Amino acid sequence: PVGQGTMTVELLRVICGSALPRVHAADSADSQTALSNLPIHVGKPEFPDTGWDRIKDLFDRGNGQAYSEELRNVGRSAMMAASVGLLYGGLPAARHARERFIHLSQAELYRSRVEAVRSAHNAAIRGFIRYGWRWSWRVAAFVTLFNTVSTGLSVYRDKNALTHFALAGAVTGGVFRMNLGVRGLVAGAAIGVVLGIPAGVLIVGLQKLSGETMRERRRRERRELFELRVAEWNARLHLTDDLISEISGQDQITEVHLQRIEELLSQSRNEDS
Repeated sequence: PVGQGTMTVELLRVICGSALPRVHAADSADSQTALSNLPIHVGKPEFPDTGWDRIKDLFDRGNGQAYSEELRNVGRSAMMAASVGLLYGGLPAARHARERFIHLSQAELYRSRVEAVRSAHNAAIRGFIRYGWRWSWRVAAFVTLFNTVSTGLSVYRDKNALTHFALAGAVTGGVFRMNLGVRGLVAGAAIGVVLGIPAGVLIVGLQKLSGETMRERRRRERRELFELRVAEWNARLHLTDDLISEISGQDQITEVHLQRIEELLSQSRNEDS
């Protein structure tokens, strides 16, 4: 019948209209893709204002980033101190071991001059490794402990002060003289304070020559990172609001089409046709 065919065509046109399925589905997919491209921050970003937050921030390696500059500086200073200690203890020990070997082996017979020279060199190498290793790990441990304490205090209080280096020297000297008893502990702490203050003056002076100290640079970087995270967070909030409004608009359009379908279905058939 003609009337029934007309109503069927009208019904199909409403159901298969361009407003319902594919256009809004594509818009939703684009919105979801844009949402997934933003960095994920489940909670609201917070600025590390407390000392413990700044300490934890040193070990934060979010998104596969490298360790903080403070930790890298501690590691580099430890390696440099180990190299200096190796040379400081190894070179004199190698020379002394070679001279001692020559003095003790004057009565020995060798097949050739090359064999005698090789034996003297082997003695020097053994002395270099033996005593160079002793000085190397001791100097590295001393410098690492000093830098760790001074860096921790500076980060916790978020400023550079000579008292940090003096306290770090006292702790380091006391630990290395602890085996001598209470007197050794006190003497080591006093020597550490005397050596820590000039070291602090040198470190802070070198940092200020570059234009800004490490604490000032870290404070600026934390502020910039916090502002970036706040901007990302606000972008996610705005995108979520847009999605909610878009879904609400789709619901309203769907209701209109459902009402139109019900009106078409409720119409009576044209019996004459």
